[in-house]
Amino acid sequence: MKTSPMLKQLQRITLQCQGLSKASSFGKGKEAVLAALEHLGYIQIDTLSIVERAHHHTLWIRVPDYQVDYLDQLVEERKIFEYWFHAASYLPIRDFRYALPQMLRFKRGEARYYTNVDPKILSYVKDRIRLDGPQKVRDFNPVGKKSGSWWDWKPAKVALEKLFMQGDLMVSGRKGMEKIYDLTERVLPSAINTTEPSPFEFAEYLVKTHLRAYGATSIKQILYLKRGEALRKNVEFVLQTMLEAKKVRQVIIDGMPAIFVLPALLENSRKIYSPEVQLLSPFDNSVIHRERVEQLFNFSFRLECYTPKEKREYGYFCLPILFGDEFIGRVDCKAHRKIGQLELIHLHILDKHSEVESWLGLFVRAVERFSNFNGCNSLKLTKVSPVALTDELKQGFIKYASNS
Repeated sequence: MKTSPMLKQLQRITLQCQGLSKASSFGKGKEAVLAALEHLGYIQIDTLSIVERAHHHTLWIRVPDYQVDYLDQLVEERKIFEYWFHAASYLPIRDFRYALPQMLRFKRGEARYYTNVDPKILSYVKDRIRLDGPQKVRDFNPVGKKSGSWWDWKPAKVALEKLFMQGDLMVSGRKGMEKIYDLTERVLPSAINTTEPSPFEFAEYLVKTHLRAYGATSIKQILYLKRGEALRKNVEFVLQTMLEAKKVRQVIIDGMPAIFVLPALLENSRKIYSPEVQLLSPFDNSVIHRERVEQLFNFSFRLECYTPKEKREYGYFCLPILFGDEFIGRVDCKAHRKIGQLELIHLHILDKHSEVESWLGLFVRAVERFSNFNGCNSLKLTKVSPVALTDELKQGFIKYASNS
């Protein structure tokens, strides 16, 4: 099915605003990482390490000279912080006040979680950190104490998470993936605004963050995993005000909700697009809203690592494959770090992209670069779908890899 000109514009606007339309969109080095994070609004943290973890992968795609210690350095410099966006995330420190509504919901007991934590444990954990300095979960595992005591590590771990979620503690750093907690007043820079935003200010923050990060968005996407009729009404009011001021335009495409677009981007998106192949993290900001990706790019994507093996259609940890402004398939990957090999367990190519000449060389180079990012120096292509493409793809790997 042919893509309409307007839909093609929206696709390119999204990729441009996501920093995926050209290399080094945000510059280079640690400064580019901060610029990318401030532009996108957040980067999701994930602990899965089948390939390099999602937060590193997402930034590496946008910052080609990315180093995995950049995020730790930015946390230590108090330029970014960890908190819950729609999931555990890194956020710009400048946006701290917009985390306050959720923090206060936890403090007031209005959230669904951590409602029955013993106040004595909360006080103990907070006092311990105040007196002894930053602590990790394991620091609360008492040597020689019997399990079941109220100071045992399990209730302490829950207390740490509640104190973190309600804003009394912040993550001051990490040791590997292990969080180090400290009192918020010792972590948060004194110049940061800690005034709780009004409901209207919070809605305005969500709208402007989405428009900056995606260029084109809908009310449903802005409210992704956020509840409340009052918030919806405020978001609608912000968008209506922006429409009247001609700061956004509304675009209607059959079968899609109303899309709000930054007007200047509609003009700039007509320029020639330079195609590259990119292997995206399944937690990448550009694909995390699965319904959006399906509507905008006609690409149905689900992560199946939490699906029972016998019910998986594509594989445990598939990466979407972006070629220019189209998704051409997905590849289930695993980095075998001990032997230095990146395995493409199952490469799935959409039927409409089965003519591989236009993208195969770019794909091989993208896979090689991704392999190096994962600390691997060899590749293994195990299975291909459609099966008829197997020989052509394997020969292509031999041909292009030998010429790179």
